[in-house]
Amino acid sequence: MSIIISDLSYCYPNQQPLFSHLNFSVQKQEKLSVVGDNGAGKTTLLKLMAGILQPTEGSIICSSTPYYIPQHTGALNQTVAEALSVSGKLTALDAIINGSISQSDYDILDDDWDIESRCLSALAYWQLPHVKSDASMESLSGGERAKVCLAGLLIHHPEIVLLDEPSNHLDGVGRKLLYQYIQESKAVMVVVSHDISLLDHLETTCELSESGMKGYGGNYHFYREQKAVEDQALDARIDSEEKALQLASRKAQEVKERQQKRLEKGQKNKAEVPRIFKKTLTNSSENTASRLKGQHDEIIQNSRMKLSELKQQKGSLKTLRIDFDNTSLHSGKLLVDAERVNFAYPECPKLWKAPIDFKLFSNDRILLLGDNGSGKTTFVKLLTGLLTPSSGGIRRADFNWIYLDQDYSQVNVDCTIDQLVEKYNLQNLPEHEVRLRLNRFLFPSDTLNKKCNRLSGGEKMRLYLCCLMISNQTPDLILLDEPTNNLDILNLEVLARTIKSYRGSLLVISHDEHFVKEVGVTDRLVLD
Repeated sequence: MSIIISDLSYCYPNQQPLFSHLNFSVQKQEKLSVVGDNGAGKTTLLKLMAGILQPTEGSIICSSTPYYIPQHTGALNQTVAEALSVSGKLTALDAIINGSISQSDYDILDDDWDIESRCLSALAYWQLPHVKSDASMESLSGGERAKVCLAGLLIHHPEIVLLDEPSNHLDGVGRKLLYQYIQESKAVMVVVSHDISLLDHLETTCELSESGMKGYGGNYHFYREQKAVEDQALDARIDSEEKALQLASRKAQEVKERQQKRLEKGQKNKAEVPRIFKKTLTNSSENTASRLKGQHDEIIQNSRMKLSELKQQKGSLKTLRIDFDNTSLHSGKLLVDAERVNFAYPECPKLWKAPIDFKLFSNDRILLLGDNGSGKTTFVKLLTGLLTPSSGGIRRADFNWIYLDQDYSQVNVDCTIDQLVEKYNLQNLPEHEVRLRLNRFLFPSDTLNKKCNRLSGGEKMRLYLCCLMISNQTPDLILLDEPTNNLDILNLEVLARTIKSYRGSLLVISHDEHFVKEVGVTDRLVLD
């Protein structure tokens, strides 16, 4: 069981290269994670390994057919059996049980007599005993669809497993089952994820970047330690290069001033020099000055280029800081008071076994927990008045709030960055001030014509925070609904730093334990 990748390159259809000349291998029972910024090509790399895409150059050799679970399950028109690639076998088994003697049924089943029991067992493992094989994928929640795809691992027992963001949409129990599977599996495994708890269960970390693929002999925690050492060394090089640039600039100025003094002195002595030599001396002096200036300009230009390259290696996201102003509400003010609240969608039973009593005070930082389908998003909409309770009541104080869902739908709109920002420019800031803030949030002028709905998750998150800053809106309450699902690790760190430094109320729905710890949650509410 192995994957061998040799001299692998991939270009987009427009011939723009994504990555070039990658060389690495994954050996028997090795479990490897691929990390890197959004756009580095992690998902594309998995698709190449799965055979969905073909490389521009190089080769991929897999010892057996990989089992690939994509980030977006899609194909909502499929049944569960079709999504698990067992529909034909289940149909053939059912026909044989009902008396069929057709050879085609026996050929399709291929002596796989326990396929039905394996399907039931796999679905039960992923806490889906209620899901039938003929159910449509469209009828399931996002978390249930993710678990159906993962159930295929226990049905087919693949020797090579490729997983793209497998913990997205999973509840806490689902994540623990995934971690357990990863620990116990003997398969060769390549995983792309931003879930740090998951990444720490994988024994090898590889970083994909413009420079290629770089391996680190340990889990994500080990990788971060090594990156910290590299970052320190890079900081030292940047500091050294900045000092060298300052020294070169100072020396160039000193040489220029000395040369100027010589020229002035030469002008004074010119009268004493015979006329025949005057032009020769002038030319010689000018040539010397020009040569020295050229030498120093070259030194300074080289130093600036090195410094620019080093700073580019460091990356802007690592140093990006976003700080809200403090909220105007005093600590301990009652914002929301919910008494015996429950909710039911039309023709459905009530969501919760018992009605909910809940109070939210200013400066509370609360984690909202519950299994997939327990009504967490519905509860948030009840608290904010977007929905009305079926029973019970909710009283709300006068406060302002923002709601960041996992798709950042506030900025997932069909207009350009420039157009959206203008809608948030309530203070009529001058254009140069708006551009300055956009640039601070890593949106330089050449990106402002991009459509907002074409941005990555991290770009949408930063754009929304930038819009809030431009509008001078400091919310009293921030509501986060699975905000980390579509972020890479660096953008996740930006969001975590921002929320941690925010001085206001927080209600967060997240099963990402690392993120929850980083943002400083102090209390929990479990929906059942």
